Amino acid sequence: MAKMIGLARVGRDAELRSLPNGDAVINVALAFSWGKKGQDGNRPTQWVEGAMFGKRAEQLAPYILKGNQVVAYLSDIRIETYEGKNGAGSKLVGRLDDIELTDRKDAPQAQRPTPQPARQAPPKPAPAPAKQGGFEDMDDDIPFSDPMKSRAFCMAVQ
Repeated sequence: MAKMIGLARVGRDAELRSLPNGDAVINVALAFSWGKKGQDGNRPTQWVEGAMFGKRAEQLAPYILKGNQVVAYLSDIRIETYEGKNGAGSKLVGRLDDIELTDRKDAPQAQRPTPQPARQAPPKPAPAPAKQGGFEDMDDDIPFSDPMKSRAFCMAVQ
């Protein structure tokens, strides 16, 4: 079974529908970037259409909006052929097992979590006297950059 995990952009708002048995299903167009930037400054894009089923699909539908960045977990990846206006075509599709929202700036206002008042940090205890030759004088707040903000990743497993 082919699986794929990757950082993608949502190509269009999720479409929530119901199957004949009443189960919810959403279809999500996902754009995965890969490879090196071309002369136009853009990286190639692989489009994948994912389908998610059940209660989780129903709950996530309002949050999966065009342009949002997500981490997608897909399985049962396959190429489907279809007959369109311009003749026969093919597309890459898969079952969307899970999706993580990495930015939620466009979530519907009614569904956004209420902002909590900022908490004040407790006062730091007085520093202990420094010992010779140790690391006690080093600050614990070493900044690390978030690798998800600067790099896209995609992993396919078969």
